[in-house]
Amino acid sequence: MQKYKSQGKKGFFDEELSMELLSEIGNPIEAISKVLDFEMFRATLEGKLLNTKKKNNAGARPYDVIMMFKIMILQRYCGLSDKQIEYQIIDRTSFKKFLGLESGDKVPNKKTVWAFREHLTKVGLVEELFEQFRKFLESRGLIFNEGQLIDASFTECKNQDRSWR
Repeated sequence: MQKYKSQGKKGFFDEELSMELLSEIGNPIEAISKVLDFEMFRATLEGKLLNTKKKNNAGARPYDVIMMFKIMILQRYCGLSDKQIEYQIIDRTSFKKFLGLESGDKVPNKKTVWAFREHLTKVGLVEELFEQFRKFLESRGLIFNEGQLIDASFTECKNQDRSWR
């Protein structure tokens, strides 16, 4: 009788080992987190999006604006719809880690993602934030390719001729 590797038995360190393997293979969204402190966007996001004139604290508390902006980055980078980003966040450990979520945390649904993007658009911040994001990555020698989830999306820009821009 043929013996196979065991399946379905989660070990104590399996999740940690999986994340280490993703890092070794080259996790592009992890590369972003290593070079960019997203807190640099907090003042702009909170200043333009949060209602500071509320009369009371009734109603649901909003999701963190940094996490929501990171969701927009994932959407643009991976070419995902609102429905698909919700699914991928629930399904993918690397997305959860990038967003600072644990397995049991509540994930923003597609309507929440849509509403956040619409609010950013209404106050004129979408392109400004993405331009700031792109410029910061370029200053660190990284290229952000929209709509592509391939290893080459984040490559070092050593000796690259930039005259084509």
